Amino acid sequence: MRPGPRTNLARTLLVLLELAGCSSPEPRLYTLQTTQGQVHEGGPKLLLLRQVSLARYLERTQIVRSAAEYELKIEGNDWWGEPLGAMIGRVLQQNLTQRLPGTQVFNDSGAIAPDADWRVEVNLLQLDENQAGTLVLRAQVAVSSKDGAPKSESERFEQPVAGRTIADQVAASSTALGKLSDAIAALVVAQVQSAPPAPAPVRRITHPRRPGGA
Repeated sequence: MRPGPRTNLARTLLVLLELAGCSSPEPRLYTLQTTQGQVHEGGPKLLLLRQVSLARYLERTQIVRSAAEYELKIEGNDWWGEPLGAMIGRVLQQNLTQRLPGTQVFNDSGAIAPDADWRVEVNLLQLDENQAGTLVLRAQVAVSSKDGAPKSESERFEQPVAGRTIADQVAASSTALGKLSDAIAALVVAQVQSAPPAPAPVRRITHPRRPGGA
């Protein structure tokens, strides 16, 4: 006997239910958080943070757990809630705003990016756990003015991870970014204070013409 329409419909529903059961679960999304740090007086009025450059192995949706021992370990179902470079730029901007009172910090990836006299550039070289399970952040930072040569520094921070979950690693990453923000703020103030004063504008003196003079 041929199966009837109801039998075919039941089989189709059964196949759909099996496919739904085999589908991947929804990814878990994570975001970095801002942290409080030391306040540095004497910063510029305007500071422009250039778009953060990431090492290519970090340019992915999935969170990288480790790149130790020549193996890249990635959590396939644990994702960043936004592109990592943009997220780090946003967090650094907020961190620097807190650490540099009196300074308006802008991000050139945003809608408002004024022509500031001072700017910061960041290359993020590493953000993952080493063999010991410690979060490692390595970065290159450059601070420059319009008229001066940039001052560059290499920064490295190791931050203990409280546990083995992804949330623990993200929390350690946020703390390490706070330490990087402290270093950037100190470098910005040092460069501003060591910069030569801007030359005073030249005033043009005009002599009034004598009545009847040529």
